[in-house]
Amino acid sequence: MEVFGLPMEQLYMYILIFSGALTVLYVFFGDVADAGEGVPFLNPAVLLAFFTLLSAGGYLLEAATDWSSAAILLAAAAGAFFLDLLLYFFVLVPLASAESSIAYTDESLAGQVAKVITPIPVDGYGEVVIETYGGIISKRATGYDNEAIEHGKSVLIIEVADGTLYVRDYEPMSIK
Repeated sequence: MEVFGLPMEQLYMYILIFSGALTVLYVFFGDVADAGEGVPFLNPAVLLAFFTLLSAGGYLLEAATDWSSAAILLAAAAGAFFLDLLLYFFVLVPLASAESSIAYTDESLAGQVAKVITPIPVDGYGEVVIETYGGIISKRATGYDNEAIEHGKSVLIIEVADGTLYVRDYEPMSIK
């Protein structure tokens, strides 16, 4: 069978090359083309995967079987649809929900416990480190009531202003 004057095998190969190239471009520039939250099956990643799988399956079946072109198209479409569903539900949906950031704001540091690494003098500045899920943060600190705090002490961050942490000596509560 021929479509547009091309044998089906050649047409499948052209579609495979074109959709594969578009998929590579989408991987690099997908954020620009992101349409947001719409119909999930109209997601460009899902559509490009479908056409890539359809054309690859169609090409392989045309080359390896004696089936009619209509049967090959139906089999390739069914296989591509099934694999596309698997891709969507087992790869794309978990990736979309697993998005997280290691960014923090100064305001989010208030209430956390830090450790003094450079002693804080009276009416002066020292340095503390805060261990978070994203790593270790080192920040300038001063005593909340302008008190001195020695090296190695645990401190509670009371407030943050102009990049400076205002801290107090921290003693964890123990139940006896």
